[in-house]
Amino acid sequence: MTEAKPATTRISASKAIAATSDTARDLARKTAEGIEANPVGVLAGGVALGVLLGAFLPRSEHEAKLLAPVGKRISDTTRGAFDAAKDTAKAELDVLGFTRTAARDQVGKMLGGVVRTLATAGTAAVAAAKAQPAAPEAAPATKKPAAKKAKPKA
Repeated sequence: MTEAKPATTRISASKAIAATSDTARDLARKTAEGIEANPVGVLAGGVALGVLLGAFLPRSEHEAKLLAPVGKRISDTTRGAFDAAKDTAKAELDVLGFTRTAARDQVGKMLGGVVRTLATAGTAAVAAAKAQPAAPEAAPATKKPAAKKAKPKA
């Protein structure tokens, strides 16, 4: 067996590192292009992956102690953001005149209009039916006497 020369080994290792570096650079470029093309999809995929990993990996006591304040802060921040969005939306709708009472009044008006429309359509249908000339009555069918069959002679 012949041992590899240090220079040959160094050249091979250098080529391998260069090839790996080029591949990693290409992969990073393609990943960045993919993220730029579809950032929402990447974000959704990352969240889904995080949820799956979090659901299947057990949490240690140490993690629970360390992450409890972070979870509480995230929960409080989320609740605050939701409440602020809800209050802002409610205020904007009030400015536009979209209140619960106004919505109920609009629904009532709409249902009243539907009932009036149906009543008007029914009245028009009855009036149209009365305006049609009466169909002539069919003459009763006269029954022809049945022909008597001859009795066979025995």
